[in-house]
Amino acid sequence: AEAERPEFPSLLNRLLNVFLSPGRVLETVARHPVWVGALVVGVVLVALQTALIPFDLIMAAQRQAVLESGRDMPEMPETLMNVMRFVTPVIATIGVSLFTFISAGLYWLIFAFVLGDEGRYRQYLAVGAHALFVPAVIGLTLVPLKIMTEDPQATLNLGLFLFFISDGYWADVFRLMDLTGIWSALIVAQGAHAIDPRRSFGSAAAITIGITLAFALMFAIFQP
Repeated sequence: AEAERPEFPSLLNRLLNVFLSPGRVLETVARHPVWVGALVVGVVLVALQTALIPFDLIMAAQRQAVLESGRDMPEMPETLMNVMRFVTPVIATIGVSLFTFISAGLYWLIFAFVLGDEGRYRQYLAVGAHALFVPAVIGLTLVPLKIMTEDPQATLNLGLFLFFISDGYWADVFRLMDLTGIWSALIVAQGAHAIDPRRSFGSAAAITIGITLAFALMFAIFQP
Protein backbone atom coordinates (compact mmCIF):
# COMPACT_ATOMS: atom_id res chain seq x y z
CA ALA A 1 0.00 0.00 0.00
CA GLU A 2 1.14 3.49 -0.81
CA ALA A 3 2.51 5.28 2.24
CA GLU A 4 0.33 8.10 3.44
CA ARG A 5 1.72 11.57 2.95
CA PRO A 6 2.37 13.47 6.16
CA GLU A 7 -0.40 15.88 7.05
CA PHE A 8 0.31 19.45 5.95
CA PRO A 9 0.90 21.53 9.10
CA SER A 10 -1.62 24.18 10.10
CA LEU A 11 -0.89 27.89 9.80
CA LEU A 12 -0.40 28.18 13.57
CA ASN A 13 1.99 25.22 13.57
CA ARG A 14 4.01 26.68 10.70
CA LEU A 15 4.29 30.12 12.27
CA LEU A 16 5.37 28.73 15.64
CA ASN A 17 7.99 26.59 13.96
CA VAL A 18 9.41 29.64 12.19
CA PHE A 19 10.87 30.28 15.66
CA LEU A 20 11.25 26.73 16.95
CA SER A 21 12.21 24.68 13.89
CA PRO A 22 12.70 26.92 10.83
CA GLY A 23 14.54 24.30 8.79
CA ARG A 24 11.72 21.79 8.96
CA VAL A 25 8.89 24.26 8.34
CA LEU A 26 10.65 25.87 5.38
CA GLU A 27 11.18 22.49 3.75
CA THR A 28 7.42 22.07 3.98
CA VAL A 29 6.75 25.58 2.69
CA ALA A 30 9.18 25.06 -0.22
CA ARG A 31 7.24 21.95 -1.28
CA HIS A 32 3.83 23.51 -0.69
CA PRO A 33 4.28 27.28 -1.17
CA VAL A 34 1.20 28.61 0.62
CA TRP A 35 1.58 32.26 1.58
CA VAL A 36 -1.78 34.02 1.99
CA GLY A 37 -2.45 33.06 5.63
CA ALA A 38 1.10 33.81 6.78
CA LEU A 39 1.10 37.18 5.04
CA VAL A 40 -2.28 38.13 6.51
CA VAL A 41 -1.14 37.26 10.05
CA GLY A 42 2.09 39.21 9.56
CA VAL A 43 0.48 42.39 8.26
CA VAL A 44 -2.26 42.28 10.91
CA LEU A 45 0.39 42.10 13.65
CA VAL A 46 2.26 45.02 12.05
CA ALA A 47 -0.96 47.04 11.83
CA LEU A 48 -1.73 46.19 15.46
CA GLN A 49 1.64 47.35 16.74
CA THR A 50 1.24 50.58 14.75
CA ALA A 51 -2.26 51.15 16.15
CA LEU A 52 -1.14 50.53 19.74
CA ILE A 53 1.42 53.35 19.67
CA PRO A 54 -0.32 56.65 20.54
CA PHE A 55 -0.54 58.77 17.41
CA ASP A 56 0.43 61.87 19.38
CA LEU A 57 3.71 60.13 20.23
CA ILE A 58 4.35 59.39 16.56
CA MET A 59 3.67 63.00 15.59
CA ALA A 60 5.88 64.33 18.40
CA ALA A 61 8.77 62.16 17.20
CA GLN A 62 8.30 63.30 13.61
CA ARG A 63 8.12 66.94 14.69
CA GLN A 64 11.34 66.55 16.69
CA ALA A 65 13.09 64.98 13.71
CA VAL A 66 11.97 67.82 11.44
CA LEU A 67 13.11 70.46 13.93
CA GLU A 68 16.51 68.78 14.30
CA SER A 69 16.94 68.94 10.53
CA GLY A 70 16.51 72.74 10.72
CA ARG A 71 13.04 72.92 9.20
CA ASP A 72 9.67 73.93 10.57
CA MET A 73 6.75 71.51 10.72
CA PRO A 74 3.32 73.15 10.34
CA GLU A 75 0.60 72.18 12.77
CA MET A 76 -1.75 69.53 11.44
CA PRO A 77 -5.48 70.34 11.62
CA GLU A 78 -7.35 68.35 14.28
CA THR A 79 -9.63 66.76 11.67
CA LEU A 80 -6.66 65.51 9.68
CA MET A 81 -5.03 64.25 12.89
CA ASN A 82 -8.12 62.16 13.66
CA VAL A 83 -8.12 60.73 10.14
CA MET A 84 -4.42 59.88 10.30
CA ARG A 85 -4.93 57.93 13.54
CA PHE A 86 -6.91 55.38 11.52
CA VAL A 87 -5.05 55.69 8.24
CA THR A 88 -1.54 55.10 9.66
CA PRO A 89 -2.11 51.37 10.46
CA VAL A 90 -3.61 50.92 6.99
CA ILE A 91 -0.55 52.54 5.41
CA ALA A 92 1.68 50.23 7.47
CA THR A 93 -0.31 47.22 6.25
CA ILE A 94 0.00 48.26 2.61
CA GLY A 95 3.70 49.05 3.00
CA VAL A 96 4.55 45.69 4.59
CA SER A 97 2.51 43.82 1.97
CA LEU A 98 4.26 45.60 -0.91
CA PHE A 99 7.66 45.04 0.72
CA THR A 100 6.95 41.29 1.00
CA PHE A 101 5.95 40.98 -2.67
CA ILE A 102 8.86 43.11 -3.91
CA SER A 103 11.52 41.44 -1.73
CA ALA A 104 10.27 38.00 -2.87
CA GLY A 105 10.76 39.17 -6.45
CA LEU A 106 14.26 40.39 -5.61
CA TYR A 107 15.23 37.05 -4.03
CA TRP A 108 13.71 35.16 -6.95
CA LEU A 109 15.64 37.33 -9.41
CA ILE A 110 18.96 36.85 -7.60
CA PHE A 111 18.72 33.16 -6.74
CA ALA A 112 16.84 31.83 -9.78
CA PHE A 113 17.98 34.09 -12.61
CA VAL A 114 21.37 35.47 -11.61
CA LEU A 115 22.70 32.43 -9.73
CA GLY A 116 20.79 29.73 -11.62
CA ASP A 117 19.05 28.09 -8.65
CA GLU A 118 15.77 26.25 -8.94
CA GLY A 119 12.67 27.94 -7.66
CA ARG A 120 9.50 29.81 -8.58
CA TYR A 121 8.39 33.25 -7.44
CA ARG A 122 5.57 31.70 -5.44
CA GLN A 123 8.07 29.68 -3.39
CA TYR A 124 10.13 32.74 -2.47
CA LEU A 125 6.94 34.64 -1.69
CA ALA A 126 5.83 31.85 0.66
CA VAL A 127 9.22 31.86 2.37
CA GLY A 128 9.16 35.65 2.75
CA ALA A 129 5.61 35.64 4.11
CA HIS A 130 6.60 33.17 6.83
CA ALA A 131 9.84 35.06 7.58
CA LEU A 132 7.73 38.19 8.17
CA PHE A 133 6.34 36.55 11.30
CA VAL A 134 9.61 37.17 13.20
CA PRO A 135 9.74 40.99 12.95
CA ALA A 136 5.95 41.16 13.28
CA VAL A 137 5.90 39.30 16.61
CA ILE A 138 9.02 40.87 18.09
CA GLY A 139 7.89 44.31 16.95
CA LEU A 140 4.64 43.82 18.82
CA THR A 141 6.50 42.91 22.02
CA LEU A 142 8.54 46.12 21.69
CA VAL A 143 5.47 48.38 21.75
CA PRO A 144 5.56 48.91 25.57
CA LEU A 145 9.25 49.87 25.31
CA LYS A 146 8.52 52.34 22.53
CA ILE A 147 5.79 53.95 24.61
CA MET A 148 7.91 54.12 27.79
CA THR A 149 10.90 55.62 25.96
CA GLU A 150 8.63 57.86 23.86
CA ASP A 151 10.50 56.61 20.79
CA PRO A 152 8.12 55.00 18.26
CA GLN A 153 11.10 54.20 16.00
CA ALA A 154 12.97 52.20 18.65
CA THR A 155 14.34 48.89 17.33
CA LEU A 156 16.71 46.13 18.34
CA ASN A 157 19.62 47.02 16.08
CA LEU A 158 23.37 46.49 15.84
CA GLY A 159 23.95 50.08 16.86
CA LEU A 160 22.83 49.25 20.39
CA PHE A 161 25.84 46.94 20.73
CA LEU A 162 28.26 49.24 18.88
CA PHE A 163 27.49 52.28 20.99
CA PHE A 164 31.19 53.19 21.10
CA ILE A 165 31.07 54.21 17.41
CA SER A 166 30.75 57.98 17.09
CA ASP A 167 27.72 59.44 15.31
CA GLY A 168 28.03 59.52 11.58
CA TYR A 169 27.45 57.43 8.48
CA TRP A 170 28.59 54.07 9.90
CA ALA A 171 26.64 54.58 13.12
CA ASP A 172 23.55 55.14 10.96
CA VAL A 173 24.32 51.98 8.96
CA PHE A 174 24.46 49.85 12.11
CA ARG A 175 21.29 51.47 13.51
CA LEU A 176 19.50 50.49 10.31
CA MET A 177 20.62 46.85 10.74
CA ASP A 178 17.62 45.66 12.73
CA LEU A 179 18.26 42.33 14.45
CA THR A 180 14.78 41.08 13.54
CA GLY A 181 15.50 41.95 9.91
CA ILE A 182 18.76 39.99 10.08
CA TRP A 183 16.91 37.06 11.66
CA SER A 184 14.29 37.25 8.94
CA ALA A 185 17.03 37.29 6.27
CA LEU A 186 18.51 34.11 7.76
CA ILE A 187 15.09 32.46 7.57
CA VAL A 188 14.87 33.44 3.90
CA ALA A 189 18.32 31.90 3.42
CA GLN A 190 17.06 28.67 4.99
CA GLY A 191 14.15 28.84 2.60
CA ALA A 192 16.43 29.32 -0.41
CA HIS A 193 18.35 26.22 0.70
CA ALA A 194 15.08 24.29 1.04
CA ILE A 195 13.91 25.40 -2.42
CA ASP A 196 17.16 24.26 -4.04
CA PRO A 197 19.28 22.02 -1.76
CA ARG A 198 22.29 22.60 -4.04
CA ARG A 199 22.43 26.09 -2.53
CA SER A 200 24.01 25.73 0.90
CA PHE A 201 22.54 27.62 3.81
CA GLY A 202 25.87 29.40 4.35
CA SER A 203 26.09 30.81 0.83
CA ALA A 204 22.40 31.73 0.86
CA ALA A 205 22.85 33.52 4.19
CA ALA A 206 25.82 35.46 2.80
CA ILE A 207 23.57 36.67 -0.01
CA THR A 208 20.52 37.59 2.09
CA ILE A 209 22.60 39.30 4.78
CA GLY A 210 24.55 41.05 2.03
CA ILE A 211 21.29 42.41 0.60
CA THR A 212 20.26 43.60 4.07
CA LEU A 213 23.61 45.36 4.47
CA ALA A 214 23.36 46.89 1.00
CA PHE A 215 20.00 48.46 1.85
CA ALA A 216 21.40 49.79 5.13
CA LEU A 217 24.38 51.31 3.31
CA MET A 218 22.03 52.95 0.82
CA PHE A 219 19.43 54.31 3.26
CA ALA A 220 22.09 55.57 5.68
CA ILE A 221 23.04 58.14 3.05
CA PHE A 222 19.68 59.83 3.52
CA GLN A 223 19.72 59.90 7.32
CA PRO A 224 19.58 63.44 8.75
